[in-house]
Amino acid sequence: MTAPLHDTSAAGTSAAAVDVAPEGPAKAIEGRSPWQIAWTRLKRDRLALAGGAIVVLLILVAVFAPLIVSLLGHPPNEFHEDQIDPLFGTPIGSYGGISSDFLLGVEPVNGRDVFSRIVYGARISLLVAFLAALFAVFVGTVLGVIAGYFGGWVDAALSRVMDVMLAFPQLLFTIALVSVLPNDLLGVSGSGVRIGALVVVIGFFGWPYVGRIVRGQTLSLREREYVEAARSLGAGRLYILRRELLPNLVAPITVYATLMIPTNILTEAALSFLGAGVKPPTASWGQMLSKAVNTYESDPLFMVIPGLAIFITVLAFNLFGDGVRDALDPKGAR
Repeated sequence: MTAPLHDTSAAGTSAAAVDVAPEGPAKAIEGRSPWQIAWTRLKRDRLALAGGAIVVLLILVAVFAPLIVSLLGHPPNEFHEDQIDPLFGTPIGSYGGISSDFLLGVEPVNGRDVFSRIVYGARISLLVAFLAALFAVFVGTVLGVIAGYFGGWVDAALSRVMDVMLAFPQLLFTIALVSVLPNDLLGVSGSGVRIGALVVVIGFFGWPYVGRIVRGQTLSLREREYVEAARSLGAGRLYILRRELLPNLVAPITVYATLMIPTNILTEAALSFLGAGVKPPTASWGQMLSKAVNTYESDPLFMVIPGLAIFITVLAFNLFGDGVRDALDPKGAR
């Protein structure tokens, strides 16, 4: 009697030994919020991160301007006639008087420290830009949501107001308004009056851009299923606006706010260049450029330095704003 060709008992034992390998606990799938997804996208954009780092650095410079100037410079309004050639009124030395004591040189004629005035000028530019953007975003969001959600004659009236505001000559109006402002207003005096006027005027003429974007988004969102479901369950208009629409408008509002800030910086610099900005001797980048027009042939660096400050600041905000827009856009390629 011959042995069986296959030992089924041995094969079964070996197969069982293979199948009884213990399995580890299954990992739970973690969901990510839209903001986590946006942050993941933003981290991949190196240009946006570089722009954001420069923006943070500029904010820190503006906040700690007195400390930075006390360590590395001189008071921004202090004259240094000993650094000026009495015959030509230009800085002594090459490159606008740059030295270990004056890191970016001195102003022609009066010898004020350019580094200190650039640092303090960042305060004015960023303060006006941020406050004007906040004002425009608040007004534009409120009126845009109202126009888009209620529709009808409300939408028509607010849309015509936006059209009129967009066609209004902002620059001429601002120059005319600032020229008739008193030195003291509501307990504020000097450059504080001009700063308040710039914030209000730039923000007032900026809200229609935000309003149009918010209105268009609201028109789209109010027809979504979750809004209809909330309405069918008896939710009131204020509840729908506050809990259903506004949370979904945060992303486009954030994107437009980051892109509005560099525009406000340029507007403030242009107004200061034309003499409608802060009053001397308060430091302002646009004001420095205006003074440099008369001395750019003998001291070109005095024009280059504030121009570079404006260029780098606006470029950093634009790069960061573009990165935020791409990160928050669900249809973006990155």
